[in-house]
Amino acid sequence: MPTGRARRRDGGFTYLGVLFVVVLLGLGLAGASEVWGIASHRARERELLWVGNQYARALKSYYMQSPGARQYPLRLDELVEDRRFPVPRRHLRQLYPDPVARSAEWDLILNAEGRIGGIASRSEQAPLKQAGFPLMWEKFEGMTKYSEWRFVADVNLLDLKKPPPPGTAATSSR
Repeated sequence: MPTGRARRRDGGFTYLGVLFVVVLLGLGLAGASEVWGIASHRARERELLWVGNQYARALKSYYMQSPGARQYPLRLDELVEDRRFPVPRRHLRQLYPDPVARSAEWDLILNAEGRIGGIASRSEQAPLKQAGFPLMWEKFEGMTKYSEWRFVADVNLLDLKKPPPPGTAATSSR
């Protein structure tokens, strides 16, 4: 039968063993959360590329199907329900929020007539993706902020300036 002293020593080793296991579990969870955070960021970035492409395609569709003189919309919701025709047309299924900025607000890229020719994220975060973009968006390579990724219906609009700051009539909301 072990003495009281031997039992206390065994309890101390067990306690240290449990502490060591808890520390290892904590480090493992911290590493896993870091990996999950990067994976989540990459997923939102891929979604931004998809959503931006949807808006660019919808803007081009709106422009190309214009009755009479071709023009871009004044508001993004005109892409969802284009009432210029007897039966309204849909160029975009819904107004998509910005997945990176996590906002329904977009920076609008206006043409010379003040109509929406493109969108850009409001996020000032640095993109993880720096290369390997589709041909249409190859100008995104090396850009330092998501807000520099400009999704436009016509590449000639890439040189246009962004509209006035948020809170003015040109800003879109859902």
